[in-house]
Amino acid sequence: MTSETTEHHGVAARAWRLDTDGGSLTPRSALQVLLDLNDRVASGKVGEYQPIPLGFTPLDKTIGAGLRAGELLLIGGAQGTGKTTMALQMARNVAMSGQANVLYVCFEHEEQYLLNRLIALESALAHLPQKTGAIRIQDVRAEILGSWMSEGGGNPELSDNPRLRPSLDRIGRYGQNLFLMRGSQTASTIDNLRTLVRRHRDVSGDRQLMLVVDYLQKVPQIPEPTSEAEKVTFSVNGLKDIALSEEVPVIAIVAADKEGLKAQRLRNFHLRGSSAINYEADIILILNEKYNIVAKVNIEFNPYQAQRFRDWVIVTVEKNRGGQDNVDLEFEKHFEFSCFDPNGRAVQEKLIEERLYNE
Repeated sequence: MTSETTEHHGVAARAWRLDTDGGSLTPRSALQVLLDLNDRVASGKVGEYQPIPLGFTPLDKTIGAGLRAGELLLIGGAQGTGKTTMALQMARNVAMSGQANVLYVCFEHEEQYLLNRLIALESALAHLPQKTGAIRIQDVRAEILGSWMSEGGGNPELSDNPRLRPSLDRIGRYGQNLFLMRGSQTASTIDNLRTLVRRHRDVSGDRQLMLVVDYLQKVPQIPEPTSEAEKVTFSVNGLKDIALSEEVPVIAIVAADKEGLKAQRLRNFHLRGSSAINYEADIILILNEKYNIVAKVNIEFNPYQAQRFRDWVIVTVEKNRGGQDNVDLEFEKHFEFSCFDPNGRAVQEKLIEERLYNE
């Protein structure tokens, strides 16, 4: 029996179809879906069942070994908590693993700026927990300029710079898997992102792709809707549809609303724009500075410990469709090198709850 010939109650399964201007509606019986799955397994097309690790050890364990095709992961947090740092490091980790190509669409920074952050990141990750020899972000720019000046404005090779060379060598190992793109307020629409994903399939065959959007509220909708809630609803629905219909994992950064920026502890309901954010996402991560949300009983008798808390960001798995949620993990931040230590851990201290501060 094949899916081509299967019938149910005398009606051919493929005959039940409605073609519209907006697309086709084709109900499929559970048996037909099962046969299709069997064909996929037989031909080795099991990408949607194969998790792609994001390279943050305790986080991957919490979300089921990684992110899967069809899933939408959102990263929320106040300014300065490391949303871009974490998303770019995830993109780098996936590209380095070789399991997928990554398209990182950034609406706030040029590609060269992201590359500078990658250079700093590589210099630090190679030495953690020590940072001897690592290059700070601002020093990367100085080294690039110095390379040009050392040649008298000639034709320098960045790889000739001994401080940059180790990072450039590491980027060279995975750079062909990581694509950086400046987001455009006129061209980087949901429909065009979907087309880019499809073009990737055309040029790379069965190679898996992960899409990262930095950040969701910046994705343009033309014409511009009358409210941000409408725009955000459209964008988050669109990204989730890209994940499902194109069978790719999607990560998007989400900004916090005004109430969230004033709150003692940012939570998922503080994400800006629309309740659709919480419904459409499969996984929601919220970043908070540890110092700000640790219960004061942990620090009032130990000022030294309080200062150490400033070096950590707590990542709360607020939603996890495939596993446990309300999990608090912590990662040491090295923002001068644009990275986190990926070997985080579960939070041991008691944290404040937002309900204490609702008033």
